[in-house]
Amino acid sequence: MKALTLGMALATLTVAAAAQAEPGVSFTFGAGTSLAPAYFGSDDYEFGPTGTVRLHGLQIGQFSFGSPDPSVERMGWGLRGAFRYLRSREAADHPELTGLADIDAAIELGLGIGYEAERYRAFADLRYGVIGHESFVAELGADAKLRASDRLTLTAGPRLLIGSDRYAATYFGVTPVESVASGLPAFAAEGGLLTAGVQVGMAYDLGGDWGLEGTVGYAWLQGDAADSPITAMGSRTQGTASLMLTRRFTLGY
Repeated sequence: MKALTLGMALATLTVAAAAQAEPGVSFTFGAGTSLAPAYFGSDDYEFGPTGTVRLHGLQIGQFSFGSPDPSVERMGWGLRGAFRYLRSREAADHPELTGLADIDAAIELGLGIGYEAERYRAFADLRYGVIGHESFVAELGADAKLRASDRLTLTAGPRLLIGSDRYAATYFGVTPVESVASGLPAFAAEGGLLTAGVQVGMAYDLGGDWGLEGTVGYAWLQGDAADSPITAMGSRTQGTASLMLTRRFTLGY
């Protein structure tokens, strides 16, 4: 009897340990549409897809991050996932770009650190173009938060975008070969602070795991991004707007 009891106890512990070791993840996924300049520096605007992926909690073996409940708003310091999609730039679609090389669409992935409080938040993200430009970009921001109701939260605050030399050269540079083909002066764009602006946002809880998020932003190109001959054909001021449907997911916990 003692041996049977001991065996059952060991089996229970083994099952519990296996369950505890099972990986789990909680995140929010969003998809929608955005209105933005046709390309960086353009004064023409186009609609396109947009999306977001926000990691709330992760459990892999003994490693644990965040919360398994994606509806929980974590206060204080914390890690965050970072994602951005950039549309392609094709000279065939924009006569003023004739002679410039096409730029493929890009997907940027990375991590950031943020601080969340009841009435404000701040963050710093570092992303890399895993598809497309294959360079680094950093984004810094802060928001004041206003809870207009139990379902509606409004935010507003500044944004800064910093790009590497390769990032700046990709979107704002003109090579000697492109200069001959386009008639634009050659321009070796260098990285640094590329945009500074402000963003206003709203998040509305639709109930259950569903939500609606929207943003309106306005930015001014800085440094070599502002001085680029590509920007000279368009505008240094860049507006954006987006609307997304979001859903929270919890898997494996």
